[in-house]
This record gives sequence, structure tokens and C-alpha cells, in this order.
Amino acid sequence: MIMASLSTAQAQGISFLPVGTKFEQAVQKATKEGKLIFLDCYTSWCGPCKMMARNIFPLKEVGDAINPNYVSIQIDMEKGEGPELGKKLQISAYPTFIIFNNKGQELGRFLGGSDAPTFINNVKKASIDNGSAEMDRRFAKGERSREFLLKYINTLGNAYKSDQCDEVAQLLLADKAETFATDSTLRDVFIKYLQNPLAPAAIYTTLHPTTLANALGNQGERIIYYKLRQMWSRYGFNLINEHDGHVTLDHANFNKWIDAMEQCNVEDRTYYRFAVLQKYYARKAEWENYIKLCEDFYATEDDNITDLELCKWAKPLQEKCQDMKIKSRLAQLIDRRYNDIITGKRAPQTTQGSMRLAGDFTKTMSIVARSLKGEPVDFQAEMRKK
Repeated sequence: MIMASLSTAQAQGISFLPVGTKFEQAVQKATKEGKLIFLDCYTSWCGPCKMMARNIFPLKEVGDAINPNYVSIQIDMEKGEGPELGKKLQISAYPTFIIFNNKGQELGRFLGGSDAPTFINNVKKASIDNGSAEMDRRFAKGERSREFLLKYINTLGNAYKSDQCDEVAQLLLADKAETFATDSTLRDVFIKYLQNPLAPAAIYTTLHPTTLANALGNQGERIIYYKLRQMWSRYGFNLINEHDGHVTLDHANFNKWIDAMEQCNVEDRTYYRFAVLQKYYARKAEWENYIKLCEDFYATEDDNITDLELCKWAKPLQEKCQDMKIKSRLAQLIDRRYNDIITGKRAPQTTQGSMRLAGDFTKTMSIVARSLKGEPVDFQAEMRKK
């Protein structure tokens, strides 16, 4: 776990604030001490996050470079204030490291694991205000010239601020839904930065994909396919919000998204809707709605649900649900799939999308189902059995 390394890090490496410290408390401390703020945005499942916590943060040379000038804080983006803060900061990959001044205003950020010298150098570079704050002010005051917007969107892109990039991209593409494909600069804006599938340029391209695909030339069809798939599939998750521990869904825009997918005949739209609602109910701990959604989807989309995905449905229930009746209902679905495989009614799946799996999930399904029924299961030991 990430936090397991903190005692070592505090001994000689980076001196992080205690686990559970809120970001605003870090700002108050930085203001009092006249320091900058170093924020490590991580998740418990992120491999590079674990590597940095285990191998880099505890090093003396790293602590010597960070501690005198920064108030350092780590926040799990999936716990406590993490989800809300992550959305506000537009965190889309892990680990993300952000430097703020002592007023809590962002100076710069960088992503990913690295060795100690590279990490220290990245912190130094991110601590120099790159002028984005001034561009933010100009944008807020209404500057909308094409030249400024293009410069601004590239600055935002370099800072991985996808939400603001999307906002600026929509401005650049406004009233050009049917013509932007002829402009190489705007084509680049669409491919790199536009995220909202409800934007007119996205709707038009979904309905007329060959227009942009032909303009892009070689591999254009493939590029557009994956771009549109990414926009439509991710949008719904951004409609789930959390504030002060309360999880909500933007139902108005959710319904607009559903209607737009129907009008545009978006492939896999049924699954996209299901995935968003499944995550929403899990976050809300509304387990009756969760299992009913899973049962209904299984009843109509059985052939389109992979063995691996079916096993993944169990994770929220195993971690948070105490209702054994709910768990047993999912176990019944998994048992049904398992029995179909061992009786030869269907073949075990050996691929997930375009990825070939190391093995099938037949045994995994049996173990997961038994676990959901309350049987004590040693997963690792079971998997080692022949």
C-alpha cells in the first residue's frame, strides 16, 4: 500500500503531512511557513505510485531537495476529499504531482514515475510559474481571439488540464461543425482536446465520420473510430459528482447523453449507460439498484459480457456490501456462466477486446461466486491448484 512507506519517507526522505490531512490545511501551513506546496495525487492500485512511494520518496537526496521549500501532502484520489479534489484539479492519470504557491494557486504539474534526479528536476521546473495564471485571467476576462485560444489550449494541454482544454476546444470549433475538417489546425484541436460528445462538432462527426477520416488520410478511419469511442464512453462518468461525501448524478446531462447516443446510433451505447449507472450505484452503496441493474443487463446482453468483466462486478460488493442476499444474487449470475462453460454450452473467453488473456477465467468465476456466498476462500491458494 502507498501509505506503508510513509514512516520511512518521513524519517529521511520527503516529510509528508499526516495521512488524512486536507489540502486546505496544507495551504494554511504553507502560508504560515512561506513555502510552496507539493501534492502527490495517487491511488492504491497505481503501480508507478507505489514505486515512487517505496523507492524515491524515502531517499535522503529527495528529502533534502523538497523539505526545506515545500509543504508536502499525499492524497488518495479515490478516498476522502480525493474524488472531489481530483475532479477540481482535472486529474486523469496517476501519479500526478502538482506544485502550488502558498495561496493554493497551481504553478505547474508533471506525471508518472521516474528516478530521483529526474523527479527532483521535474519538481523544480514545475515550481516556476509558466504564465498560465496570466492566460487564465485573460480568458476569464473574455479574450477569444483564435491566436490566443490556440496558445492557451496548448498551455492547458501541457498541464494535462483536460476539462479546460475541452472548454477551449468547443470555442474554437463553435459554428464550424461541418467545416473544421478542412482546417488542419482545428482537426488537431478536435483529435487532441475535444472531450464532450454533445458538442456540435462531435455530433456531426459521429453522424458523418468519413468527412474527417478522409481529411486525416492514412489511418484516418481508425483514428476517428477510437476518438469517438473514447468521447462517448467516458463522458457519462464525468457526470458522477461527489461533494462533502454526497454522491450525485447530473441527471439532466445524463439524459441528454443517452438521447444523443440513440440519435447518433452510437455503437455499445447500452453498455456505456450500464457502466455509468453501475459505478454510480456502487458509489452510492445502493445495492438493490446495483444488483437489479446487473441482472437486467445480464438478461439482455449475456453474450456481450466477458468472463473477466462478470468477475469484476463482484468487487464493489465484496468490498462494501454487507447484504448476503444481494451478494448471492450476483453469485447466481456467475454460477450460471460457469456452469455453461463446464457443460460445454459456451467456450471460455481467452481475449478481452484486442488483448489476449494469459488464461481463461473459469476457475476465477468459481472462486468469486463462492466468496460472494460467504465461503472462506484463499484466492491465491485456490488459483495455484491444478
